[in-house]
Amino acid sequence: MFHAKVNDKVQFDLEWDGKSSQGKINGEDFVADMIGVGQNKTHWILKNRSFVAEVVDLNHETKEAVVKVNGHVYPVQLKDRYDDLLKSLGMEGAGSAKLKDLKAPMPGLVLDILVKEGDAVEKDTPLLILEAMKMENVIKCPAPGSVKKIIAIKGKAVEKNQVLIDFA
Repeated sequence: MFHAKVNDKVQFDLEWDGKSSQGKINGEDFVADMIGVGQNKTHWILKNRSFVAEVVDLNHETKEAVVKVNGHVYPVQLKDRYDDLLKSLGMEGAGSAKLKDLKAPMPGLVLDILVKEGDAVEKDTPLLILEAMKMENVIKCPAPGSVKKIIAIKGKAVEKNQVLIDFA
C-alpha cells in the first residue's frame, strides 16, 4: 500500500505492484489494459479512458517522482507502510541524516579542490582529489548539501578523519 500525493494537493491510497494490470485506488478495485510503448512509458486504458504515462524522474531515496500523463507533468510523493510506521513511532525522516561535514577517508595529499564555498552539491558530486599511496582518489559528496566552508588546502597533507569541508 502506498499513499501518493500529487502536486502537493491530491492524495490517494494505491495498492499496486507496479507490474500487473490490476490493483486498488482508495480501496476501489481497478483493472487496466496497459502496454509499454517506450522506456519508462506506458499506454493505459482505464475506465474507457486512454492515458500515456511516463516516469520522467524517480528518486528512490526520497520516494519522489515526476510523472508525465498525457503531456501534463506531475510531481508525486510516495509513502509506504514503513514510512507510516516510522511516523507512528515519532521517527519521521529518521533515514535522512543532514550532511554536516566531509572527513578524509585516508591520509593523503590534497591535489585539487573541485568546489567552492557556497556551491550547492548533489550526491556523488566530485568534491576534491586526494592522493594516497601514489593513487589519485576522487572524493565524492555522500549526500545533497551546500558547501559552507572549505578547510582543506590544495597541496597540503591531511590525516585520516580530518575535516575537509563543512556543509551548511
